[in-house]
Amino acid sequence: MNRTRFLQGMAVAICIAASTASFAQQGYPNKPIRLVVPFPAGGATDLFARTLSQKMGEKLGSSVVVDNKPGAGGGIGSDLAAKAPADGYTLLLATTSTHSIGPALSARLPYDTVRDFTPIDHVGNAPSIMLVPNNSPAKTVREWIDYARKNPGKLNYASSGNGTIVQLTAELFKSQAGVFVTHIPYKGTALAIPDMIAGNLDVMFDSLPTGMPHVRDGRLRALGVTSLKRSPLAPELPPIADTLPGFESSTWFGLYGPKGLPADIVGRINTAANQALADPEVKDKLARLGIEPVGSTPQQFAKMVADDAAKWKKIVIDRKIVNE
Repeated sequence: MNRTRFLQGMAVAICIAASTASFAQQGYPNKPIRLVVPFPAGGATDLFARTLSQKMGEKLGSSVVVDNKPGAGGGIGSDLAAKAPADGYTLLLATTSTHSIGPALSARLPYDTVRDFTPIDHVGNAPSIMLVPNNSPAKTVREWIDYARKNPGKLNYASSGNGTIVQLTAELFKSQAGVFVTHIPYKGTALAIPDMIAGNLDVMFDSLPTGMPHVRDGRLRALGVTSLKRSPLAPELPPIADTLPGFESSTWFGLYGPKGLPADIVGRINTAANQALADPEVKDKLARLGIEPVGSTPQQFAKMVADDAAKWKKIVIDRKIVNE
């Protein structure tokens, strides 16, 4: 008798718990959502998050609060988001650095970028541009490649440091173009710009929003953009892929939740994010940041990241790149 009552009580408790969980999901969101940005305030990822979060909050009917958790190349914030409850109230704005390049450079991340996250939406891309000094003899990507092939080991490229997407983009270019160019790392591309302008550096793949002002001021020359197609942010620049078929390198931005995030919540967030990205005000703000809005299904986002991670892992291994 006691055993029967115990089992009946357990059944009731399970039903109540299931009903409560179902009700909570149906009422989602009923409190503020935290959007973790694993980089400092004021950077491109942070500004993107603040632009997107405001409009997403309007679509969801609840505020989306940006929470900056910088450190370890984005690892601290990503780890925090991975270990949060899978209830939809903690999201992560990840980037190429955290989920494509990071795993290739370090086998000791405290999280698995596939196993520990639920992909939600590919929300944006930021292409780079190929910059050369005004005294460069090259006016096109093809001319620069020919110039480099005639001067093996005599030319150099600048980056924002070892293991950064700036270095990896240059190494991808070197690999596909078949050229030998020496790497000179800086602590940020901004510190390399004066040497570029002075003609002491031969090439750099800088982000479009930070590089184009120097081009439009006439201090540097841009030969191409790293997206597969012309960018609406700099339509005058041809894709490097026109010369090196398939060449592509962009910083992507994407929304993740912790593993196990319920499908209905994923759908709510994905719909709100895509609606926000289609908003003219959001598009205008992102254009000024040098970011192209994307929008995707969770499945498309997961495949894109898998392909991107495989590409950068190959470059890291083949070119023996280390994060120093």
